[in-house]
Amino acid sequence: MAFSIELFPVSYCARYDKASGAWEAQWLERDQIPYAELAAMSAEKRRAVYESRNQLGLPAVSYTSQYGLGCFEGMKAFPRRDGALSVFRPDRNAARFASSMRGLKVPVYPEALFVEAVREFLRRNAALGYVPAYRAEWERDHFAAAEAIYLRPFMNSEGAIGVGIPAAPCVVITATVVSSYFKGGNTKAVTTKRIRATPFGTGSIKCASNYVISALAKREAEDAGYMEVVYLDAEHRRYVQEGSSCNIFFRLRNGTLVTPVLGDTILPGITRASVIELAKAEGVKVEERPVSIEEAMTDGAECFVTGTAAGVTPIESVTHNGAEAVYNSRKPGELSERLQETLKGIQYGTKPDTHGWNAFV
Repeated sequence: MAFSIELFPVSYCARYDKASGAWEAQWLERDQIPYAELAAMSAEKRRAVYESRNQLGLPAVSYTSQYGLGCFEGMKAFPRRDGALSVFRPDRNAARFASSMRGLKVPVYPEALFVEAVREFLRRNAALGYVPAYRAEWERDHFAAAEAIYLRPFMNSEGAIGVGIPAAPCVVITATVVSSYFKGGNTKAVTTKRIRATPFGTGSIKCASNYVISALAKREAEDAGYMEVVYLDAEHRRYVQEGSSCNIFFRLRNGTLVTPVLGDTILPGITRASVIELAKAEGVKVEERPVSIEEAMTDGAECFVTGTAAGVTPIESVTHNGAEAVYNSRKPGELSERLQETLKGIQYGTKPDTHGWNAFV
């Protein structure tokens, strides 16, 4: 199971009131069916329930539906070995969401409200049993295929037609259970001629419209036999930017870990920032700077991508202009495995959270 549309029964919606300048929140309960009861239903009945839960009363014609003028977050909550439920770094998601809304020039949803809404959302759905049970067998592969709650907070505009900026947006939070994001098989990547983001564009905003190019490029890569795609910069067509929906890292032969420096074409990933901190904590030299595709292919000893969905996922090779660079004999690298084990251990509660990243529900 990767992403599914098996949404939880309780959703959250906050609407901005132009007159008062306040956010008015409401809880949307499509049903109160406990998870155990839903799981016992026939597949047809379950499908009808999930379809009903996906009807949130949003405008059919809006700045978001017509022009992609919206933003969203991806974040996870984790069932822990001690029975607790925690959400990973929600303050960072709240800050990035506010930054995205600011970048889109819409009224900004307050960060404190974001964090509390996420926690209350999880409490209400947990009361109906919508929390995956922790399984000891997840520890065998360092949680590579473990389940988690994937939360999707997103902004949607008021009803509108004609290109413009939302003045009365709403913020919705919904969720589903997910496991591994990438499909099994090879972990090859290939560069694409498509351009994800241009300078002075929306590349650093988690903007809905950015992901159209990502979906097209990833499908083209998969059709060609690759798992992932790698973008190059728009100006020089030489410097590595990101994967299809994740940040990218290379460990060089001298042991240095490099990743493209943040700017207006790179999304400031929360997993990216966490991995940098974890690597530095164990003494790895980390450089955030421009990384050319030539350097990545000739001097790279290891490659991996990071993201909320991807975690830390090793990349076995990168192909550029028909030439393939193979990393670590196509096996997961020692550093990427260690970082994944540490990150997941912190999230699922098998390793100490010395950074204070987990917020408990």
